[in-house]
Amino acid sequence: MPVGIEAWITQIPPITRGWLILSCLTSLAVQCQLVTPLQLYFSFKSAFVNVQPWRALTTFFYFGTLSLDFIFHMFFFMRYSRMLEESSFANRKADYFWLLFLSSLMLLALSPLFNLPFLSSPLAFIPIYLWSRRHPSTPISLFGLITITAPYLPLALVGFSWLLNGTWRAAAGDLVGCAVGHIGWFLRDVWTREMVGGPTVFSEPPQRIRRLFGED
Repeated sequence: MPVGIEAWITQIPPITRGWLILSCLTSLAVQCQLVTPLQLYFSFKSAFVNVQPWRALTTFFYFGTLSLDFIFHMFFFMRYSRMLEESSFANRKADYFWLLFLSSLMLLALSPLFNLPFLSSPLAFIPIYLWSRRHPSTPISLFGLITITAPYLPLALVGFSWLLNGTWRAAAGDLVGCAVGHIGWFLRDVWTREMVGGPTVFSEPPQRIRRLFGED
């Protein structure tokens, strides 16, 4: 691997870097026919009744085969997850992991209601949504065509995904991700700070998670 690519990868914050690498490897494995999407999707019956628990993890790492939609989701996910991890969660790996973990549990619970076998795209919208709410006055240029403020970014990306795939069903998962992102933002930034006035389980990871990341 060229030194330039190695340097670029090592500069990505650890949680985003791990998520990016696992996602690329998963799509590459499918592309090379080492596994099939049927072995990766999530359903309660397959994961828990048929005792295939890995599906509760692989569903978050498969963004589809290498395509324009894959590039679209990976680019925006990596860009805003990296920016969020470098700003709001700088030197707080455990906190960022805890945010994604709680969001993942919520998405797994909602998956049967919206018929979402793959939850990578909805989860990728969590950091995009949270970053947009924490930087409300930041102007964003979309593909050099239009400029919007950050709070409108998630909906703009949902609309673009709709156009890219030609059906609203393709954007349904992104909308669910926005909804879960809004709940997470409310619990962390509004309810915890303004109503409770102190840390809660939604804003602070347990000590065992902190020890796992060496932050105890």
